[in-house]
Amino acid sequence: MSASVGFVVFLLLTLACLAGAVSTGLRAWRRRHLACVAGAVACLVATIYYALALGHLYDLDAAGWITPVHKTMAKVATASYLLPVVSGVRTIFHPPTRRLHRKIAFLVLSLTIATALTGTWMLLASPRLPG
Repeated sequence: MSASVGFVVFLLLTLACLAGAVSTGLRAWRRRHLACVAGAVACLVATIYYALALGHLYDLDAAGWITPVHKTMAKVATASYLLPVVSGVRTIFHPPTRRLHRKIAFLVLSLTIATALTGTWMLLASPRLPG
């Protein structure tokens, strides 16, 4: 699979799994929710793999200031995935933390969407390298 196709496919799969995680989480369908979360994390790993490969095909520095902004946001968003995992495990054993877990999960989802948008902007602003 090419870097371009792989990136788009796994980004869409990541977002679909996240949508499933939100839907099942709001309904308190724990087993389905955990499966969607695991799928989202696995797809995110594949998305990052293809994003790095895709980055070698474009002159990202030519995009200007959006490149370091996107790269920083991507690192923060990826690391932030630990927060809902930890708060979710805590919620399993201490249900009153469910509201906090929900807030954290929506924060991470927002970071993910913002990262996808800045990444799209960065790619659109970057010329493809020859060859």
